[in-house]
Amino acid sequence: MNYETWLVIKTFMATVALRMLGALVVWFVGAYAIKWLMKILNRILKKSDSDITLVKFVNSFVKIALKILLLVTIVIILGVPSTSFIAILGAAGLAVGLALQGSLSNFAGGVLILIFRPFNIGDYIEAGGFGGTVQAIQILYTVLLTPDNKRIVIPNGNLSNNSVINYSTEEIRRVDLKFGVSYDSDITKVKEVINQICENHELVLKEPEPFIRVISHGDSSVDFVVRPWVEKEDYWTVFYDMQEMVKEEFDKNGIEIPYPHMDVTMLGQ
Repeated sequence: MNYETWLVIKTFMATVALRMLGALVVWFVGAYAIKWLMKILNRILKKSDSDITLVKFVNSFVKIALKILLLVTIVIILGVPSTSFIAILGAAGLAVGLALQGSLSNFAGGVLILIFRPFNIGDYIEAGGFGGTVQAIQILYTVLLTPDNKRIVIPNGNLSNNSVINYSTEEIRRVDLKFGVSYDSDITKVKEVINQICENHELVLKEPEPFIRVISHGDSSVDFVVRPWVEKEDYWTVFYDMQEMVKEEFDKNGIEIPYPHMDVTMLGQ
């Protein structure tokens, strides 16, 4: 090995050593800076009283973005051409994106849900053919708990692209009920009895007033629609109370609730 070759190798090794040293310094400084920035971000989010789900999402997203930026910086310091590295990173991102197309759709849906807030944790919603109380809004999925204690996980992509019924956004709700009475019943009396039940129930609101009208003439009954208004948390209590109370009061007032009959005629032989 002649002197010139040895000098080239020595220079190359020195350059590599300096780049590696620089990369290590940038790695440790960058890692410390990321921790410091995340602490500041956490303090800001806590002071703003942001939703816990949004806080976790923002923390994860910012932390990953900063680490990717740090990695790219280190690779460039090590001497890898930035254009080549970015091209490789872009190709890898495209491949991963195609492979995880469904997951990315759910991720985008989660972002939209966290931004526009069609529902919050604790709300009762119906979506995708399921109904339940929102237990968690995660990045890819939303978790519901049904009234019979079943846990349902719905992809956020489905929630962001389809209709969602939120029963918890408004303070009051209307209870829709339907009762049938015989054709012999006095319609005015039936309305008076139902109206009295609504007035006496402490959970039924005075305003808006309950709506009580005949809705249809059935095969064997005159059907009434009853629509009292209640506080949203009292919906099911009033719903079941009305079912019992109407039956009891109809019996007291001689109002018949029709039921199917079958007449059998025995023909003599």
